[in-house]
Amino acid sequence: MSVQEYLDKHSLSRRIEDAVNAAVRAKTSDPVLFISNHMRKAVPSVITKVKARQILDSRGIPTVEVDFHTNKGLFRASAPSGASSGMYEAIELRDGEKGTYLGNSVNRAVKNINEKISVALVGMDPTLQSQIDQVMIDLDKTENKSEIGANAILAVSIAACKAGAAEKEVSLHKHIADLSGQTNMLLPVPVFTLISGGKHAGNNLAIQEIMILPVGSKTFEEALQMGSETYHHLKAVITEIYGAHGCNVGEDGGFTPNISSLRDGLDLVQKAIERTGYNEKIKMAIGVAATDFCIGTKYDLDFKIPNKSGQNFKSGQDMIDMYKELCADYPIVSIEDPFDKEDWEHVKYFSSLGICQVVGGDLIMSNPKRIKRAIQENACNALLLKVNQIGTVTEAIEVVKMAKDAQWGVVISQRSGETEDSFISDLSVGLATNQIKAGAPCRGERLAKYNQLLRIEEELGDQAVYIGEKWRN
Repeated sequence: MSVQEYLDKHSLSRRIEDAVNAAVRAKTSDPVLFISNHMRKAVPSVITKVKARQILDSRGIPTVEVDFHTNKGLFRASAPSGASSGMYEAIELRDGEKGTYLGNSVNRAVKNINEKISVALVGMDPTLQSQIDQVMIDLDKTENKSEIGANAILAVSIAACKAGAAEKEVSLHKHIADLSGQTNMLLPVPVFTLISGGKHAGNNLAIQEIMILPVGSKTFEEALQMGSETYHHLKAVITEIYGAHGCNVGEDGGFTPNISSLRDGLDLVQKAIERTGYNEKIKMAIGVAATDFCIGTKYDLDFKIPNKSGQNFKSGQDMIDMYKELCADYPIVSIEDPFDKEDWEHVKYFSSLGICQVVGGDLIMSNPKRIKRAIQENACNALLLKVNQIGTVTEAIEVVKMAKDAQWGVVISQRSGETEDSFISDLSVGLATNQIKAGAPCRGERLAKYNQLLRIEEELGDQAVYIGEKWRN
């Protein structure tokens, strides 16, 4: 194509003339810069290339990173990964070659982006998020994204979302709000991990995590301060009782004292809260991940204890009784995955008691069909959204709408294998979810999310609304 043909095709002669006239009217001191910016806005953004690479997540395990190129810039995103995956979630594609990263390399997913997705998306408008996501879904042709790989598709979807926001010249959270039709943006209550157990830690604690929610703070900035101070007081409490070695941390930054009793862990956190003086302003939550220690219809709370003399099996009803006692003795307001992912009977009954928020993580795995069933059967009252379990930004928006229509709470969640990408922070604000679970208030890949929320609150200024005590509404 000749220069003249290019000018004619894009009506650039007229646009250049308009830019010059605009610069004259504006009486700008730098007409060249003014005309350059004017022309940049006048030319629509199109995708020019999508380039992927293999990087390492916070656990040192490979994941996918994408450079998403348009004619106006480069936008980067990466896919998180969990410690476990289930049959109902989108499948991340790994190479399976045991001699390379113990079978965890993602070169096939990277190749799919560079050779298939990039070709399919070049020339598209990056603001058309749903169309971009649908192209990738159609390219994959499987229900669980196992052909192209959910890790490949998600990284591209997130990068496209960032490019779309840049083209519209709005913040990422505002672009997400526009995509979802959300008019009111909210700063979520952070759900901080303080003690880690289960598959996330090497101690004997069966449940996955003990967390806190600073619901009594007035701003997100104050909530982060409360979380950080409690975390450091907890470090001192653990050191006094178990020594410094008890302050090693798990995959998401929670401390890992060698305890096996859930009550011992709750007592430690309670002491830390008391030392802060915040008391009633901070509530507690537990992430049980009961599927990890369910054997048949029983739950083995001693499954991590080596050389144990017996098995501490509990029935579903025993677990319900335990949760009722814990919620009576501690300020626990939320329990995540209290039963096995297929134990619908007991989770429905426990939810019906209305004792606390019951969060569906492993139970529903961000899967629309599982969410629909849980809504119909009143199996829980909050969605734990892990974006890599569903695979695209568009589908994440859709399941959040499902949850909100059912009057559920929504918890935007990290994964154990994280990167420094802070996308879920903007996603939480843009979709006005009431909670975000991004791990402990330490470790760079966790703080990337919390620090981004600080920036968003600052940017929103007087319009910033921290949900605080209304976190259940």
